Amino acid sequence: MSGTSDSHADLIRVLIVDDEPGLIETLTVAITEAGWRAYPAADGERALQVARACVPHAVVLDGMLPGLDGVQVLRRLRYENPRLPVLMLTARDALDHRIEGLSAGADDYVTKPFSLEEVVLRLRGLLRRAGVQDAKTDDAVLTLGNLVLVEKTREAHRDGTPIELTAKEFDLLRLLMSHPRQVLSKAQILDHVWSSSFDASGNLVEAYISNLRKKIDKGRAPMIRTLRTMGYTIRPAEEGK
Repeated sequence: MSGTSDSHADLIRVLIVDDEPGLIETLTVAITEAGWRAYPAADGERALQVARACVPHAVVLDGMLPGLDGVQVLRRLRYENPRLPVLMLTARDALDHRIEGLSAGADDYVTKPFSLEEVVLRLRGLLRRAGVQDAKTDDAVLTLGNLVLVEKTREAHRDGTPIELTAKEFDLLRLLMSHPRQVLSKAQILDHVWSSSFDASGNLVEAYISNLRKKIDKGRAPMIRTLRTMGYTIRPAEEGK
């Protein structure tokens, strides 16, 4: 593999390989929220191309891919980088495939369906064992327009005015600010803030979004926006609707 001139070269790079668009999307959000840079690929051939371009620090690899399958991709990745940490995704009933993947050099695996938190925790462990320095997020400061969120002290303020947030309100705001201008669905928000422990058909997300609006947008130009049937997004107030 050759080097890359990525503007995010200071971040840990994670290649995500899966042929399910919805899973690719949610994994990308989870990887990004962890402070890493996600590089998605929907099939084996594309995965090898992306790997050569981005030189990943770790790979999340679906074992059951169309065409060039996950084990074949794993073997080629291992040929080019024998120490590359690889976390395989397998079906619950695919025991033979899990054994084949581990025999081919996979470092660990999780079975579908899985929690995103489990994937991130497994990746952290693999990266740590590989000697890859994790992205430092404790001192991170997220800024969007006149809204500022400080990770280390778990504080937020807008126009210099402190905003008192509960733990879950802080987590929700951090998720939104980590993906400015992107539309996050209720399911994605539940996955990342509540670990999918609540029914997506309920009104939990709406209630917390409403609370955030009261604290962040009340008396000011709105930043948090609802896109009907799609989800929620946050953007600087000066950008308008």
